Amino acid sequence: MSKRTTGPEIERLIQLLSKLPGLGPRSARRAALHLLKNRERLLQPLASAMAEARDKVSVCSSCGNVDTVDPCTLCTDPRRDRSMICVVEEVGDLWALERAGAWNALYHVLGGTLSAIEGIRPEDLAIGQLVERAREGHVKEVVLALNATVEGQTTAHYITEQLKGLDIPASRLAHGVPVGGELDYLDEGTLTQAIRARRPL
Repeated sequence: MSKRTTGPEIERLIQLLSKLPGLGPRSARRAALHLLKNRERLLQPLASAMAEARDKVSVCSSCGNVDTVDPCTLCTDPRRDRSMICVVEEVGDLWALERAGAWNALYHVLGGTLSAIEGIRPEDLAIGQLVERAREGHVKEVVLALNATVEGQTTAHYITEQLKGLDIPASRLAHGVPVGGELDYLDEGTLTQAIRARRPL
C-alpha cells in the first residue's frame, strides 16, 4: 500500500481533476501540482471562473446549448437561418461546428445517442423536443451531424423515422467524416466540407 504524501485537501483536488476527460491519476497529479505552484496566476482565477460558471451557466431550454442566458445567444441571433436545424450529440460537437464557421442556422443537442448496451432509450435524449421544434417552427431541413458510429447511425435512422410524418427532409454529413470519428476531434476544414456536402437520408 502506497503511503500518502499530501494532505486530504490536495488529494481531493487530484481526485476531482482525475474525473475530467483525458486526465488520469498521473496527469491529475501533475495538473494539481502546477495549479498549486501557480496559485495567484492560475488557481485563484480558475476557482473564481468555476464558481461563476456554476452560478450563471445554464442549459438552453430550446436547443440544449450551455450559456449564461436562456434561450442562448445562438438561438436568439437574428442573423441565423431559422429554417434549418443541425442536430448534434453533445455541446462539444456544437462548439466544434461553430469553431469551423461551418453552420449559420440553429442547433439541437440530443445529449447522447441511442444505445441498447448502455440502456439509453429515445426518451432519455432530447429527440421528442427536436420533433416538437420541427413541428412548431418553419423548419425546412434537419441536418443530422451525428458521430459516424453505430450508435450515431442508429440514432440518425430513428430521428429520420420520427420526422417522416412531418414531411421535413433530413440530411446527414458526408465526405471527410470517418467511420468511428467524433466531431469534436475533426479539423475545421473537414467539418466545413462535411456540412456543405451533406446528403439526404
